[in-house]
Amino acid sequence: MARPKYPITPITGLTIAPYGVSALGVVTFVDKQGNQITPNQVQCEAYGYTYNPDSNTCSTFRFNTKLNNVFDNFSNSINGANNVVQTGAINTYVLGEENTVRSLSRNNIVIGKKNEIAASINNANVYGVLGEATASNSIVLGGNAAADNLGERQTMTFMYGKQTTDGSTVDAFLNNTTDSYFVVPENTAIYFQSETLAVRVGGSSGSGAVGDFKSWVERGVVKNAAGTLSIDRSRTSPADSGTTTGWSPINSVSGTNFLQTVKGAANMTIEWASTIRMTQIKTGVTLS
Repeated sequence: MARPKYPITPITGLTIAPYGVSALGVVTFVDKQGNQITPNQVQCEAYGYTYNPDSNTCSTFRFNTKLNNVFDNFSNSINGANNVVQTGAINTYVLGEENTVRSLSRNNIVIGKKNEIAASINNANVYGVLGEATASNSIVLGGNAAADNLGERQTMTFMYGKQTTDGSTVDAFLNNTTDSYFVVPENTAIYFQSETLAVRVGGSSGSGAVGDFKSWVERGVVKNAAGTLSIDRSRTSPADSGTTTGWSPINSVSGTNFLQTVKGAANMTIEWASTIRMTQIKTGVTLS
């Protein structure tokens, strides 16, 4: 996912601009690459905000503890310095420093430093340093130094799901939500392991029975080189029972999406669930 650009045109002579305001009125700035910046007094006051030299923060207003206790947004719990929870983010728990939760997200947990949850992402957990959640219902561990880029080194866990009723090959979806996929960031390499279970739950086929199952483990690397994805993969099947002829999941790529296609069998209703773990390196250089 592309990093944010300037939300407004910077004032002449400055290379940073305001981006978001926390529940406590602290203003976050970004540079043209979307990196979060703590402004100095000159930069802060140039935009008409108030600079607090004691805390080195730039604010839209003077924070009053007593007023906050009265007017606090009870749906969010924010603990630590310089965290930003944008307007429309609800039911959020933040513990740490300099974390960002983008707008219109909900039911998220962030623990650590300089982590980020993207806009409209729900039910995500992000831990560590500079972890980036771009998929709902995901678990992210950022393993970065403070000077690294957002999401440079991290692991992610999420699920794909689907129900099939015939032998056609169809896409499974992120969180079994139609047309939802994990988007691989540009100039990023990802090692993935997909653990898939398929169980027959119905259908009129006289071959086999409800309760037949098969499992697969698929491993590989996906690379996004300047917007073009490639994949190298292998697969094994550790366990199966009953009639599962023709059943097959395959991981692939399309555009900037990580895909999983699944194929069942005629007159069999099959539920598919995949736990997908990824180890990511967002390189910061143009890959070929």
